[in-house]
Amino acid sequence: MATNGTSDLKRKQGIVSSLCKHFSLDPKAFSSQVPGNDIKTLYINILKSSGKESPQSNDEVMKWIAFADSFPSDSKACHGGLNELNTDLAKKSVLLGNGFTPSEADVIVFSVIHSSMIALSTPEKEKLPHVMRWMDYIQNSEDLGALFEKILLEKPVFEPQIAKAAAKPEVTSSAKGTVQNTKIADKPDTEKNAKKSDSVDAKKKAKGDKEAVPEKKAPEKEASDKDKELSVSLLNIQVGLIRKAWKHPSADSLLVEEIDVGEAKVRQVVSGLAKYCSPEDLTNRRVVLITNAKPGKLRDVMSEGLVLCASNEDHTKVEPLLPPEGAKPGECISFSGIDGKPEDVLNPKKKQLEKITPNLFTDEKGVATFKGIPFMTSAGPCTSSIPKASIK
Repeated sequence: MATNGTSDLKRKQGIVSSLCKHFSLDPKAFSSQVPGNDIKTLYINILKSSGKESPQSNDEVMKWIAFADSFPSDSKACHGGLNELNTDLAKKSVLLGNGFTPSEADVIVFSVIHSSMIALSTPEKEKLPHVMRWMDYIQNSEDLGALFEKILLEKPVFEPQIAKAAAKPEVTSSAKGTVQNTKIADKPDTEKNAKKSDSVDAKKKAKGDKEAVPEKKAPEKEASDKDKELSVSLLNIQVGLIRKAWKHPSADSLLVEEIDVGEAKVRQVVSGLAKYCSPEDLTNRRVVLITNAKPGKLRDVMSEGLVLCASNEDHTKVEPLLPPEGAKPGECISFSGIDGKPEDVLNPKKKQLEKITPNLFTDEKGVATFKGIPFMTSAGPCTSSIPKASIK
């Protein structure tokens, strides 16, 4: 193994603790085995004690144990291994299989690379978006918060940008003029207050109020209407499970899916994913979809929803958003601090989707958001392997 002494011992202790949590065993029973055994031996002993066989290919598990065994403890020497892992995780949620259930391989590799990831700077972490997304998923799925420190990035760049954008109207020339006029008006009013009667002051005040009211109330009303019009609460966004998928009979760029959203029967949805996913990739995959879009035919095939997908800037990579394991079909996506009843059916003439979707994007960790507020389910946030992506 590429570590020695205290760091080697600490790393293996972390692996034993997390594996025992994964298999619901007491780590104290294996504490005496840590100093004299390698990762492979510790894993085999724990697996035997659990009475369970690995649901994954043993060769695949051993491949990741070899990766963990050779992973360097020096944070400066670990970049090659982390880049390799980042590439491997680009198109999947967990290390083994095509599903979303973490295996013992995920737990072992997570435990080994954790200290190196903690030591990286924010720019270095940003270059490993798939690893960051995967580590967050494994830590939450396996409930490893008590064993390992949470790995965080600084706040996304878009947050201060929104704050600055909101402050700009205060610096306009008209706003400056209003402030200057107010100051000029305040000075003579102050002088006259000492000399003139209350009736004169009241008259001036009433006149000032009449001039100020129309300027302030109209923009407030417009902003309120605009916020309501752009609220994500208008959309009925739900977790779905694709039961079946096939190629569109008359359009090479389209796929047709039957999606379970917890209703009496599945919904048929047409998606433009043929260039990016095969029907096999989508079968039994969880997705996020808008279920109150107006039903309509796409190339003569009826579509009863809209699957939300993340896309990079040049649209060379597109993938459906991924709800976490444990999110049930039909479950509604929620947004913290945003309440409201969704429309029964969206009105295409109002172009509601076109106005809302520019505010849908993934953050630096690949978490799907509306204006930075995560798409939440009862099992956690929805994610994508594409960070800083637009969502449509």
